[in-house]
Formats: sequence, structure tokens, C-alpha cells
Amino acid sequence: MRERAKFKSSLGMLLALVGSAIGLGNLWRFPYVVGNNGGAAFIIVYLIVVALICLPVMVAEFVIGRRARSNAYSAYDKFAPKSKWKYVGLLGVLTAIIIDSFYCVVGGWTVSYLFHSICLDVAPETPGQSAAMFSALTGSTSQNLIYMLIFLGLTCGVVMLGVQKGIERSCKYLITILAVLIVVIMINSLTLPGSSEGLRFLFKPDFSKVTFKTILYAMGQGFFSLSLGCCCVLTYASYAPHKDNLLKTTSLTVTSDVLFALIAGAAILPAVFAFGISPTEGAGLAFITLPEVFGQMAMGKVIAILFYFVLFAAAISSAISILEIIVAFVMEIFSFKRVKAVAISSILLVALGVCCAIWGTVFDLFDKISANILMTTGGFLIAVFVGWKITRKDFEDEITSSGMHKVPRWLLVTLRFLIRYVAPIGVAAVMISSLAGL
Repeated sequence: MRERAKFKSSLGMLLALVGSAIGLGNLWRFPYVVGNNGGAAFIIVYLIVVALICLPVMVAEFVIGRRARSNAYSAYDKFAPKSKWKYVGLLGVLTAIIIDSFYCVVGGWTVSYLFHSICLDVAPETPGQSAAMFSALTGSTSQNLIYMLIFLGLTCGVVMLGVQKGIERSCKYLITILAVLIVVIMINSLTLPGSSEGLRFLFKPDFSKVTFKTILYAMGQGFFSLSLGCCCVLTYASYAPHKDNLLKTTSLTVTSDVLFALIAGAAILPAVFAFGISPTEGAGLAFITLPEVFGQMAMGKVIAILFYFVLFAAAISSAISILEIIVAFVMEIFSFKRVKAVAISSILLVALGVCCAIWGTVFDLFDKISANILMTTGGFLIAVFVGWKITRKDFEDEITSSGMHKVPRWLLVTLRFLIRYVAPIGVAAVMISSLAGL
């Protein structure tokens, strides 16, 4: 039997998880959601939700992956043989296929904008040009397909190299460069006249805007930002050495993701407000609004290159982690070598990605069902499985790495309580609210 791959170092494992968590949503969605849901008041709610719900679900997924040391489907079968729990893992694989199919189209947009920014034609000086450019890209089947294939090809190339030489090494470089560049962009934005309005929009607390819906937004943001429920954490955890401190790794991943989101907000919104442009939600902020900002900014064309590299790096690091879920499943279920498994996975993703690139209805459908149904269902079942199916002895043995790490008794009891009761209720609330909004 082929020896299972492992991450070479704890740092490599951490950066791979951080790369999976840091995605496009951190760069364009988080700042807008914060600003329109009470600013600092929302951030406080968000941090509480992340600590009480998102972190426990991540820990639960990590426990399954590292203890089973197998792909998402087989992991559940090891814990509960001949039961239907294995279909939770299959749901994770299906979710990964659907997500990567439309995500590669969006990733293709980042490739396009990075290429055009390097060619110095992404920051227009005439208002309206950026909207026309984005419409031309999304409305062109050929451009969508070409850039999608480039993005998917780069993603497959990394995954094909393996866990250590591909995923771990690429994430070390991507996340390090990404962190440095987003700080550079933030510093530049904060020096612009009028940038304080952007910070006020982002961080000024307005508790009058905090409602039950705010809590649901916070749950949704944290849940989807951290790639929970699609077996991404489970798959990466299956490559983690048993000696690694599980609680330290998951806590640092969550902290890094939150910090990046806040820094991204401080990098984007001050520049937007400095030039009197209102932020918009979704792709419009990154592909329409910001190019106009860059067009009015001193050294704007240089900043555009840096920003679209950050956007590309965030997109591909997440796409790599999602593809690995599929590849690990194909490798271990069908006993294929990695290269063959990547090739088969890529053929499937190309077929579905073409549908997403050609038909906007398919793109929107995949986006909706993955975020509103599949990931939340997966997260709910993961919490229930670890909370009620895995024994307390096995749970505590994995958390402490068989006694190698001292974890206070009160923390173990609290964590298990959060996984058994609080997390399932919280995730169920997100599921119900999401379905009600469909």
C-alpha cells in the first residue's frame, strides 16, 4: 500500500490551511458586510461567532481528518464502518467539485485582470471604462474559457506536484507574498487624503444596525471564509503529523483569516472613499470600482498590479485546497497515482467549468447551492458526527496528540460542549435563514 503523504512542517501545514481560508470573499465581501452591519459592532459579533461556532467546527473537521488519515469518503467509513455516515464525506467531495467548477471561472477573471494590469491597461482614466471592460470579459465566452483554463491549469500543476513539493511549497510563497503586498497596499491607501472616511465606514461601531440578521451574516461570513463543511480542513488534516498541536494550528488559522480580512478592508475602503466612490458588494468592488480608483491614484497602475496579484494569489490558494479534496478521493478510492487522479479531476472540472463559463444560470446555481445548502449541511453533519459519534476518549486523545500537548480539562469539556450543542444549532440557523432567502 502506498505510503500516505504528509506535510513536511507544522508551518507548511498552517500556511496551507491559511491559504485555503483566505479567498476572494475576504477581499471584496468582508469590508462591505462589516460597513453595512454596524462596523466595529459587527466585528465584535463576528469574533464571538467565529470563536463559539466556526473554530469548534474547524476543530471537529480536523479531528476526523487527522485521526482517519484518509480521503473525505473513507474517513467516515473508518469511524463508522458499514454506516451511512460515509455519504457525508461523499457530500464534501461533491461540494468541492461544484465549488471549483464556478470558482475557476472567477479565478480566470483574476488572471485576466492581472495580465491586463501588467500591460498597464486596467486603471482607466475615463469613468465607465472599467464597467465596460468587466462586461466585455464576462460576456465573452471565449475569454471566460481561455482564462478559466489557464487558472485551472495552474491549479492542477501545483496539486500534481504533491503535498510537500506542490501544495506546501506554493502556499509558503503565495501566503508570504500575499501578506506583504496587502500591507503595502493598506499603507498606500491610508496615506490618501480623505481615507479616514473609509476607516470610519469599516470600524465605527453602530449598534443600532445589529439585529438577528447581523448574527446570521457573521456566521455565514466566518463559515464560508474558513472553507468549513466541504472537507477541505479534513483533507489537509489527514496529511498533518500526529505530533502537531491541533488547537494551536486551528486557532492560528482562524486568527490569520480574521486579520487578513480586516487588513484587506483597511487596504480597500480608504482608497474607495478617498476618491468619493461608494463601495459596492460582490465582484463589482474588485473588478469595476477599484480599477476606477487606481486610475485616479498616483502610482495607481503599480498598485493595480500588486492588488490583482493579491487577488490571484488568494483565489488560487483556495482553489488548490478544494481540488485536493477531489484528487485525494480519486487517488485512494480507485488506487490511481496522483498525476492520473489530477488529470481525471481536471477533465470533470473543465466540463462543468465550461457550463459555468457559458451559462450564467449554471454559474449562479452552483454558487447558491454550494454556499446556501451543501457547505452548511456538511458543517452541521461534521459537528454532529464528532460531537455524538466519536467517543470522548478518542476526541481528547486527538486534541492532545496522545498526551503530547497539555490541554486544560475545562477547555476540553468546553470545546466538546460547543461541538455537540452550540455549533449544530448555529449552523442550522444559517441553513434555515439561507434557504428562506433563496
